[in-house]
Amino acid sequence: MSNVTNSDCEANFPRKVVLITGASSGMGKATVEFLSKNDFIIYAGTRHVEGLQAIKQNNIIPITLDITNQSSINQAIDTIYEKHHRIDILINNAGYGLVSTVENLVEEQMQMQFNVNVFGVLRVCKSIIPIMRKQESGIIINISSFLGKIGLPLLTLYNSSKYAVEGITDSLRHELKDFNIRVHSIMPGFFDTKFARDNLVTNLETFDKNSPYSKLVSNLAPVIVDQINNGNDAIEVAQMILEIINNDKFSARATVGDKAKKFIPMRKELSDEDFERKVIEYYGL
Repeated sequence: MSNVTNSDCEANFPRKVVLITGASSGMGKATVEFLSKNDFIIYAGTRHVEGLQAIKQNNIIPITLDITNQSSINQAIDTIYEKHHRIDILINNAGYGLVSTVENLVEEQMQMQFNVNVFGVLRVCKSIIPIMRKQESGIIINISSFLGKIGLPLLTLYNSSKYAVEGITDSLRHELKDFNIRVHSIMPGFFDTKFARDNLVTNLETFDKNSPYSKLVSNLAPVIVDQINNGNDAIEVAQMILEIINNDKFSARATVGDKAKKFIPMRKELSDEDFERKVIEYYGL
């Protein structure tokens, strides 16, 4: 009978180490819980680690991480690397959502939209890529949005930040392929998450009843809110992440959720003009 122990197995086949940003709620938290059941070591990055104490266990380690602060990112990644000497998977999930017309933009809100959704992704990638490059393996998964391929009014800043994430994904796939580092994006539709319900930042001038955009707001905002409240379950994103991890031939990007599966294929099939007409019809613009 073999005398191989569990520790021997772990030494020969170490569990993959995952870092996920924005892990305290929504898609991030669902992914942490789902992957933890599939034999990964999960570092759940969040600014507020106390919110993850309820799910903390041997292979779920909450870690303080502010993706708008390079020092915070470096400290978190150094902590993980010092313990495991590797980081196998990065899931860029943290997000910020601004609902505003361009005319009413507040500088601070505009800066924050890109600081989190774009520069935050780049900062974490910048710190983790050297580790993956030296170990000659790694997977980076960017949680984007179907709105990274589709423009909607009132969401110009959010849309453009997710368009940028798609560009980052496409370019990094070329930049890192020689080092056996895979890069993918997931484009969810509207999901019923705490982020979508509670964390969207609305510009007060845009939503003022006397705003010149009041008709647009009154027509579109209730539709978006309804689609969020009746959106897909965040577990679908977690399941897609596992599919990407397990399939080294997975495509550059994937759609998850009803709206994404409806609009993204349509975007590929139609001309710009025909697609714009479909969006206008669907959302009553």
